[in-house]
Amino acid sequence: MNESNPFPEHLPGRVVVLGCDGFIGHHLARSLLAIPDLEVVGWDRCRTRIGGFESHPRFTFRFADIASGRSQLGEDVARSQAVVNLAALCNPSLYGSHTLDVIRSNFTDVEPVVRLCAESGTKLVHLSSCEVFGRTLRSWVPRDRVALPEESDILDEDLTPFLLGPLSSTRWSYACAKQLAERLIEGWGRERGLAWTIVRPFNFIGPGMDYLPGRDGEGVPRVLACFMKALIDREPLQLVDGGTARRTFLHISEAVEALVRILERPESTSRRVIHLGNAANETDIRGLAMSMRSIWARLRKDASILELPLLSVPSEEFYGPGYDDSDRRIPGMKNAHAILGWTPILSLEETLNLTLGDYHLRYPEFE
Repeated sequence: MNESNPFPEHLPGRVVVLGCDGFIGHHLARSLLAIPDLEVVGWDRCRTRIGGFESHPRFTFRFADIASGRSQLGEDVARSQAVVNLAALCNPSLYGSHTLDVIRSNFTDVEPVVRLCAESGTKLVHLSSCEVFGRTLRSWVPRDRVALPEESDILDEDLTPFLLGPLSSTRWSYACAKQLAERLIEGWGRERGLAWTIVRPFNFIGPGMDYLPGRDGEGVPRVLACFMKALIDREPLQLVDGGTARRTFLHISEAVEALVRILERPESTSRRVIHLGNAANETDIRGLAMSMRSIWARLRKDASILELPLLSVPSEEFYGPGYDDSDRRIPGMKNAHAILGWTPILSLEETLNLTLGDYHLRYPEFE
């Protein structure tokens, strides 16, 4: 259970949230507005999720792209104590098909934000990705030659190397752009005095996550929404390369709690990398599909859902050529524990129940 929250170092008076209409962004903005006297300036190119608080007296919305609104962004950053950068393209289906856009969003557009924060003396909280680690060391070495301990799969915030695939594996365009942005931020801190915190999310899930193809969006969303689309439409659940990749999952409410704590502690979190995840909630993708199918059958009160097949699909067929994948991502959590006094408590079953319960309410069984 999370430790009691000690008095923060000091609360900022104004926070800029870039990507405020995104999955993480709209949950974070709502939580920040619950803090008395805190002002939030949100930037986004979309306004599909923020309707519940867009008229809040302490919320200012900039319906704009940060790349084209540089002058206004500079003013907002200069008048704020912290910037949370959540603006990013982070859908695996885009990494090989829209590589240039992915690199622009996750690196090129980050540079002016970093520069503005450094020039204004404003704290930057940058959301990176656990994908910067690439694949585990275990996945690169022959299993019959090197015996690696289980602990080698734990991704340490400060010590684990980044092991990305070759140029032909276009999936790593996202991870590489995120990694270079981290190095840019670290360089600005070390050479120009930028105060920063880099956060690496480990698979946040919860209400209001991704679109469902054919219902409120098109294309290929992330895995949870792909499975939800299949469950709602009573179709086979497609497992990329058999669903053997392993992931951990964290509920968005716990992630937002930790992000607020980071903003409450500008000094002790400065120039630190913090992982946010739940190592106890590990499962392979096949196991995720089976759990979701079981929960959905219970929510819909329909045992026939349990008969929906799990179908293995080659990654090249699902995502296109150049796809590669992380085999396993277990977050090392020492900085979150020590600096934030934060430990996630929701189990995988609780996390999935909360998430699928939201889909159950938003997508009635008979339409």
